Amino acid sequence: MSDLRVIKYGNPILRLKAQKIDKVDADIRRVVDQMVEIMWDEAGIGLAAPQVARSIQLLVVDHSLIDEDGKPTAYLNPEILSAEGESIMEEGCLSLPDIREEVKRPAAIRLRYQNIDGEMLEKNFDGLTARVLQHEIDHLDGILFIDRISPMKKQLLNKELKSIAAEEKEKIAKISTSDIELLTGLSDVT
Repeated sequence: MSDLRVIKYGNPILRLKAQKIDKVDADIRRVVDQMVEIMWDEAGIGLAAPQVARSIQLLVVDHSLIDEDGKPTAYLNPEILSAEGESIMEEGCLSLPDIREEVKRPAAIRLRYQNIDGEMLEKNFDGLTARVLQHEIDHLDGILFIDRISPMKKQLLNKELKSIAAEEKEKIAKISTSDIELLTGLSDVT
């Protein structure tokens, strides 16, 4: 069972620039396993560590949803080296439930990253894989896909965004209160 959850729009962690991973250890491997489990539970195709309140440069993609021979893969410290072409496709995000908008992105990218064994790799990606990787890498830079749509479209989403943010703030407050109670024993006081 995972101790992580998908955090939602309004949580300040989603706007932070994630920290580089210096070494792949048991904790990183545990986070990867939990992220894959969460991604499957939430029916996602990709998930970035900041979305589970871990501000580190880590993302996972379920390639089995793109290619029948694919499998869930972790990308550590990913860096887009080059991009070309243009593609417009509808995107959604686990941190922005029920919101979908068309986003323009490069059609193909060359990516440098480390795999779960710490090996440095470079690879070309295109199509849906390139899009998912770009979306998740944006999370590592504190960027959400709604930042890539027109101000007018974003304004039309304002009511839904405020509602998601309000719900997330309630969850943060409940977590904070329960953490304080656990640490101080105040829950036993009546």
